Amino acid sequence: RGGRGRGKKAASEEEEDEDEVPAPRGRRGGNRKAARKGKDGDDEDADDDDDEDGKGPKKRGAGGRGGRGGRGGRGGGRGGRGGKKGGKGKEGDEESEEEEDKKGAKGKKKGGKKGKDEEEDEEEGGKGDKGATGKKGAKGKGKEDSMSEGEMAKLMEEVEEKKKLIATIRNKPWRMRRRLTHLRESQQFVDKFEGALGKGKGRKWYAYKVMMKKKWIKFQRDFENFRTACIPWERKIKEVESHFGSSVASYFIFLRWMYGMNLVLFGFTFGLVVIPEVLMGLPYGSIPRKTVPRAEADSAQDYSVLMDFNGYCKYSVLFYGFYNNQRTIGLLQFRLPLSYLMVGIGTFGYSLMVVIRTMAKNADVGGGDGEDGEFTFAWKMFTSWDYLIGNAETADNKYASITTSFKESIVDEQENQKDENIHLRRFLRVLANFMIICSLGGSGYLIYFVVKRSQEFASRDDLSWYEKNEVMIIMSLLGLVCPPLFETIAELEEYHPRIALKWQLGRIFALFLGNLYTFLFALFDEVNTKLELEGSIRNASLWNMKEYYANFTLNSNDTEATPPPMHPSDIIRGPCWETGVGIEFVKLTVSDIQVTYLTILIGDFARAVIVRFLNYCWCWDLEAGFPSYGEFDISGNVLGLVFNQGMIWMGAFYAPGLVGINVLRLLSSMYYQCWAVMATNVPHERVFKASKSNNFYMGLLLLILFLSLLPVVYTIMTLPPSFDCGPFSGKAKMFDVIMETIDLDLPAFLGTLFSYAANPGLIIPAVLLMVLAIYYLNSVSEAYQGANMELKKKMQMVRLQQKKG
Repeated sequence: RGGRGRGKKAASEEEEDEDEVPAPRGRRGGNRKAARKGKDGDDEDADDDDDEDGKGPKKRGAGGRGGRGGRGGRGGGRGGRGGKKGGKGKEGDEESEEEEDKKGAKGKKKGGKKGKDEEEDEEEGGKGDKGATGKKGAKGKGKEDSMSEGEMAKLMEEVEEKKKLIATIRNKPWRMRRRLTHLRESQQFVDKFEGALGKGKGRKWYAYKVMMKKKWIKFQRDFENFRTACIPWERKIKEVESHFGSSVASYFIFLRWMYGMNLVLFGFTFGLVVIPEVLMGLPYGSIPRKTVPRAEADSAQDYSVLMDFNGYCKYSVLFYGFYNNQRTIGLLQFRLPLSYLMVGIGTFGYSLMVVIRTMAKNADVGGGDGEDGEFTFAWKMFTSWDYLIGNAETADNKYASITTSFKESIVDEQENQKDENIHLRRFLRVLANFMIICSLGGSGYLIYFVVKRSQEFASRDDLSWYEKNEVMIIMSLLGLVCPPLFETIAELEEYHPRIALKWQLGRIFALFLGNLYTFLFALFDEVNTKLELEGSIRNASLWNMKEYYANFTLNSNDTEATPPPMHPSDIIRGPCWETGVGIEFVKLTVSDIQVTYLTILIGDFARAVIVRFLNYCWCWDLEAGFPSYGEFDISGNVLGLVFNQGMIWMGAFYAPGLVGINVLRLLSSMYYQCWAVMATNVPHERVFKASKSNNFYMGLLLLILFLSLLPVVYTIMTLPPSFDCGPFSGKAKMFDVIMETIDLDLPAFLGTLFSYAANPGLIIPAVLLMVLAIYYLNSVSEAYQGANMELKKKMQMVRLQQKKG
C-alpha cells in the first residue's frame, strides 16, 4: 500500500508519461532510467527539462517502489508494467488486477521454470516482498525467452525514433549542452537495444545486418573522401583559392573542366580516326597524298619548314589531306570516311551536351547576392565574406573590400535621391562604349587587311620572317593590347567589380570573335581562289599521266608492255584547301600558346623580379607605386581559353591532330599558370566572390561553340572537297558519304525513311514546333517569375503588418 500511495503521487506529476513505451523484459530494470530520460527529452523544452532533472530521481524512485508492488501480481517479467499502473491509485488497481490475471495465465503457459514461487506471486497480487522475487525471475526469464511481438514492435519504434533524433539533432533549436546530452543518450539506447530486435538466430542475423550497414556507410564516406582526393589538381586549386579567393580559383576550375572535355574529344579523334589510319591504312610514300613532292623533298626536314607545319608535317596524320578515300580499310573493313565525318559532327554534339549539362548544374550555384536591390545591407553583412580565403593578405584585402562596399552602398543610398550626376554618368558610359566599338572595328579591319596582304605574299619566294608570320603577329598583338585598353576605358563607367568583369569579358569576347571571323572570311576567300584553280590543276595532272604513259610506249617500242606506275612524288598535286585551312588553325594555336607563355614570363615574372630586388635601391617604392606586382587577369585568361577552344572546334575537322596539341597546351598551362600566380601575382585590391562566374564562362563557351559550328557545317554542306586529298575526295559534297552508306549498307526502308526525314516539308514544321515549345516554356517561366514576385510582395506586406501590430 505504501508503494501504491507513492506511485499515485508520481503519476499525478507525470501525466505525460502514461503512454510511454515500456522497455523489453529482462532489460527494464537496468535501462528504465535511460529510456525515461530519452523520452522526456524529446517531448519537453529546455526549461522544463532542467526542472524535471531535479525532480527526476524522486519520481523514478516512487515509480519503482510502486512497480515492485505491482510486479508481485504479474509474475516475473511484467514488473515494470505493474509498477506504472500500480501508481495510478485505486481505480488503476482494479484494471491492473484484471490484466495481471490474464497475463498471469499466459505466464503459466510460457513459464516452464517459474515453479511454485511464481504461482504464489500471482495469487498474492500486490505484495511488494514477493514482487522483488518476481523481478528476479523476470531477469532470468528475459535472458532465455524472446520478447513478445507487441513489445518488439514498440521497441523497434522507439529505436527508430532515437535514430531519427540522432539524424536531426543538429536542426533542433536547443543549446549545445542539451544536444550533446540527448545525442549521447540516444546513441547508447540504439547501441544497446538495436541488436535485440530478433528471436533466437534472427537476433544475431539482425545484429550482423546492423553491423554491415554501419560498415557500408563508413565505406561510402571513405570512398567519397578518396574520390575527392583523386580529383586532378584539387590541392593546387585549393591553395590558389586560399590566397586569391574564389574568383581567381574559378578560372583554374574552368581550365580543369576544359582539360577533361578535350581529353574525351582527343579519345574520340585518335581512337576512331588517327589510329585506324595508322594501323590499317596505306603506309607513307604509297600514294601521292602521303608523299612529299620531289620539289619539296630537299627542304622537308628543315626546322623553319617544320615550324611552319610544311614538309613532313603537312603530309602526316596531323592534317586532313593525309587520309585516304577508300571506303573500307584493313581486315576489319573499317569505314574511315564515314568515321571521319561522324567524329567531326560528334565533337560538336558531345561538346554541346556537356556545356549545357554543366550550365544546368551551375544554375543554382551562387545563391542570392542581393542584386535585386532589396535588403542590400543584410546581403552584404551575411554573404559578402569568402570563406575559402586562407591567406592573411587576401583576408585583409577582402576585409577592406567589404568595408569599401558598405561605404559605397551608403553613398549610393544617399545619392539615389539626387539626379545631379546621372546625366554625366550616362554620357561617360556611352562615350566608353563608343570608343570600344571603334577599337573593335579597327582591329577587325586590320586583320582583314593583313590576311589579304598575306595572300599576295603567297606568290613570292623572297619573304622575310615578319612577312611570313604577319597574320599571327598582328592577331597576337591585338590580343595583348586591346584588353588593357578596354579595362582603361571601362574606368569611366564606374561599375561594380563583378559587373565590370562581365562587361570586360563580353568586350574581349567580341574582340576575339570578331578577329576570328574576320580571319575566317579572309581565309575562305583564299579557299574560293584555290577551288577555282583546282580544275586547271586536275586537268594538268591527268595530262601529265597521259604524257608519261605515251612516252613510255614510244621509248619501249612495245605497245603491249605495261608501264611502271609513276612515282607518287612526281605526280602534280592540287592545292588541297582543307589542309591549308588546318595549317592556318594550327599555326594560330601554336602562336597563341607562345605569346601567352612569353607574356607570363616577361610581363609577370620579370616584373616581379625587378620589383622584388630593385625596390631597395630605387628612387620610389616599386611595390606601392609603378610598376608594383601584377594582379591575375581573370577576364583575359578566361577569354583566352574560350577563344582557343573555339579555334580547336573549328580547326579539328581540318586538322585532327589539333586536339592533341590542345590537350598538351591545357596540361602545361595548369602547372605553368599555377606557379606563375603563386610566385608573381598578388591578390586583387577588391576581392569578390566568384558567384555565378562559372556559369557566365559556360555561357560564353556555348555561344562560341555555336559560332564555331557554322563554318564547319558550311564546309560540309556547300563546298566541294579537294579531288586528290582527304577521305572525301572524288565526291561532290562531303555529306555524300552518309547517303552512300545509307544506300549500300542499310535496308531499303531505312533509306526511304531517311529521305522522308530530310524532306523540307517535315523539317520546317518540326522547327516551327520547336519554336512554339520554346515560346511556351519561356511564357511559363515568366509566369512563375511573376508569381514569385507577387509572393515576395505579399511576404513584405505581412512583415510590415507584423511590425505595425
